[in-house]
Amino acid sequence: MLGGLVPANVGAAPPQQVLTDTLLLKNPKGAHISEAYRYYTEPFATKPDPEQVEAQWRAGKFRPGPWHETLNLGILHKRVWMRLAVRNTESQRLRFLWSIFNFTDSAALYCRRRGETKFTQLAIASSWVPAAERAFPARALSFPFTLEANESAVLYLRIDLHAGALYLPTYIETAEHFLNWEMNFPFERHWVWMLGFYLSSALFNLVLFAFLRDRIHVWYLAYVVCVTLFLMMEDGLDAMLLPTGLYQLAWSIGQFNFVILAAAAGIRILQLFVRLGSGWPRLHRAGTWLAGTSAVFVLLYAVAFPWAVRHSLTMVQALNFTRELILICQFGYGWVTLLAVMLTRRRRLAAYYALTYFFFSAGFAIFWFNHIGLTSFNPVYPNALAWGLFFELLVLSALLTGRFRHTLRQNARLRIRQLRQRNSQSARLIAAQDEERERLARELHDALGPNLAALHLAWQGRAVQEAINSSPEAAAAGHHTELLLRHLRDEVRTFSHAILPAEPGLGGLCDSVAALAELLNLYGNPTVHTYCDKGLEQLPQPLQLAAYRIAAELLNNAVRHANATEVQVQLLLHPEALEILVDDNGNGFNKTQTRAGIGLRGVQARTEYLRGQMHIDSSATGTCIVVRLPLKE
Repeated sequence: MLGGLVPANVGAAPPQQVLTDTLLLKNPKGAHISEAYRYYTEPFATKPDPEQVEAQWRAGKFRPGPWHETLNLGILHKRVWMRLAVRNTESQRLRFLWSIFNFTDSAALYCRRRGETKFTQLAIASSWVPAAERAFPARALSFPFTLEANESAVLYLRIDLHAGALYLPTYIETAEHFLNWEMNFPFERHWVWMLGFYLSSALFNLVLFAFLRDRIHVWYLAYVVCVTLFLMMEDGLDAMLLPTGLYQLAWSIGQFNFVILAAAAGIRILQLFVRLGSGWPRLHRAGTWLAGTSAVFVLLYAVAFPWAVRHSLTMVQALNFTRELILICQFGYGWVTLLAVMLTRRRRLAAYYALTYFFFSAGFAIFWFNHIGLTSFNPVYPNALAWGLFFELLVLSALLTGRFRHTLRQNARLRIRQLRQRNSQSARLIAAQDEERERLARELHDALGPNLAALHLAWQGRAVQEAINSSPEAAAAGHHTELLLRHLRDEVRTFSHAILPAEPGLGGLCDSVAALAELLNLYGNPTVHTYCDKGLEQLPQPLQLAAYRIAAELLNNAVRHANATEVQVQLLLHPEALEILVDDNGNGFNKTQTRAGIGLRGVQARTEYLRGQMHIDSSATGTCIVVRLPLKE
């Protein structure tokens, strides 16, 4: 038996690697498949024919694999043939699987047993089909064949891969051991918890975006999704987990194109994290242009590549080499940007981000060197890139959490500053309104009031009275005019007292409300009753003034609009609030159908400014309005 399904170990094969002619299957101490196969490449335009390839074998055109345990030919745009002579060393008939663990456009297995003169095609398959729909359902592209006891055969595995990067781990194992390996693979290679970590990291940033609306978290989500898809495609997990349509769409975009998209999202994360736009506009524009060009290239690649495979292999090569060039430019831009920022006052931000960038760059460098055929080095399972992404997301999540906390503190300071500005503006507005009210009240009281009184006295003079009493009609008109003058004088006095508290020396809040009620009671209808708790005079003067304004406005509304016979005004002092209650037995109003007047809107605005609450209870039997003003505020 081969030494288990283990991916490429550290380093390349020794220069003097011992090769064998025949792979002894089921021999635990035998040679590895990479020590027994030989490979040959031919143009894609050549019609695949194992007999013609066998002629090339006889002509000595085949070569041994350049790397141990993996066929790694790098960026090569040719068809690959792998020739392997095998023998079943067991005393019973066994079923084996020759598997390719990377994506291939098309592959086929040919077999020539002892005594046969020609090769027979055993199976043909394509990685474009997801695992459940393959001839042998597995994440790997597996080709079954059987060997009788001690039977020998020559196998050819044909591989067509147009995307370049011929990094092809291949293994032969019995079907039983292969299925057992497939079942345990996600657990033994840490994929279960790694995918869980990637997913939780993405969801965590989605939550952060919901709170902050910071675009960096959206780019982070795109970054994690693209890299995770790339890693799943590398180990064939996508063939098992994704539905057919999504699986084929992912491969239509291309595995390494997801790295390009991830790197483009990474550029946007970098720009936002180090605030590149505010200090380096040219570098910021270059990164934005590179990220946009990368996205456009991926779109063009997905559209043009299928056509190029059928009609222009030169275009296929051009697309693949452009892809590698863009990858180099993206990672180069990241390091150039970080080094440039490190030379400024924002070096701490750049240093923090450079730590995350280092983890992913190191993992990707190992992966990319394998990808282009320079090495065949995989120090950890499942691969260096997966672990690089793990550590990068771990550090980056911590950094973004710190950014989240910093943003919350900034937002809190901004809200406090805005609230203070609004309070200051409101205080100035109310002060201006109060000043204007006082000026108007004093004008009414000091100017218009005396003039009306003088007019009333003049009207009661002898000459005017004699003229009025000259006829019954004139006397009636004079009496009516005198009543109007008296009513107008009282109205001016009432209005001036409603907008201005009691005159200096008369008292505090309670005395002002009582004086206003006494003035209104001169008319006799409605009757106003007042009640004030003790201790109101100890309240801050601005609060007393605001409470008087509210009580006066509510009382004025009740007297003028409620058609009530009695109105109750109460000022109640609670440990935490001052309660103003105005209750009348009038006809009430419908709050949902009646638009609040200027008076009620003014009361509501003043109450909200003081962080208070207003409650209105109105029915056909009367209206009760309660205003609570907090004392601590």
